[in-house]
Amino acid sequence: MKALREENQRLREELGGRYQIENIIGRSARMQEVFATVLRAAPSRATVLLAGESGVGKDMIARAIHQYSPRRDKPFVKINCTAIPENLMESELFGYEKGAFTGAGTTKPGKFELADTGTVFLDEIGDVAPSIQVKLLRILQEREFERLGSNKTRHIDVRVIAATNVDLRAALEQGTFRQDLYYRLNVLPINIPPLRDRREDIPYLAEFFVKKHAAELDSPVRTLSPGAMEKLAAYHWPGNVRELENVMERSLVLASGSVLEAAEVRLDMSPGRQLLASGEAPFLPPGMTLEEFEHALIREGLRRAAGNKSQAARLLGLTRNALRYRLTQMGVSDPESGG
Repeated sequence: MKALREENQRLREELGGRYQIENIIGRSARMQEVFATVLRAAPSRATVLLAGESGVGKDMIARAIHQYSPRRDKPFVKINCTAIPENLMESELFGYEKGAFTGAGTTKPGKFELADTGTVFLDEIGDVAPSIQVKLLRILQEREFERLGSNKTRHIDVRVIAATNVDLRAALEQGTFRQDLYYRLNVLPINIPPLRDRREDIPYLAEFFVKKHAAELDSPVRTLSPGAMEKLAAYHWPGNVRELENVMERSLVLASGSVLEAAEVRLDMSPGRQLLASGEAPFLPPGMTLEEFEHALIREGLRRAAGNKSQAARLLGLTRNALRYRLTQMGVSDPESGG
């Protein structure tokens, strides 16, 4: 019993302390849990899956894991899976040999090779095509790969961190994401909460962004009024920390005094955001079914993205593969040249 009491006391003291990670603000209980997991996960080589909405800071958490790991002095290579066209993904990730395809005039190592002994950060992993998912699974299981156009197997030592802003479990159900890859990635899951679920961090973040940007923007602002803080705390922040930083920069540019007042806080209050902020949930247009409405949204997303499926998927909050699945269900052709 004595040993149990001592262990409980130690845990209480540990959780009562403040975990600090450089340049990441998080005094709330939710973020303290994230920091504690980061500091425990960092020393290992276990694969980490970061989940959270766009703008919550997944990139910074991934860099923190690397920075607190034994690999801190080795390469950290970020791969934005939405930014690489599908037909170039394999050569970007794994490299290619001279003559492997038209235009391959020299041999080029891929991003995994460049990250050898370090960390690879696969951002928006849900957008990776099934053909590449198989090769990523091999990297995670066997730590080996071949360059495009080569039969030589290469072995590498990399720690993999992946991130997603969509529900990969839904992608599993739709058949657009491999179950075996999901479980290989989900060894150490870390869920980063949206800003609306950690509102107690907003004042600290706001003050941090004032200190960070005031001088470079030549702004006289040095602090925020209580009214400005209340206005920030009451907002719903669909764009999370990234949106808060953007709002603070905009407000600093337009402010005139050393104290930022509530009227000078320039929130993005477009009609759609005002509707959500008011608590009035949007609903289907009259006479339209949910399926018809979804199809109309997908077509509008494709129109706004000029047919580029990767961009349309981002506008719709889907993975590229999930969008393709829906297009197939709609009977819409899906040419590779579409993005």
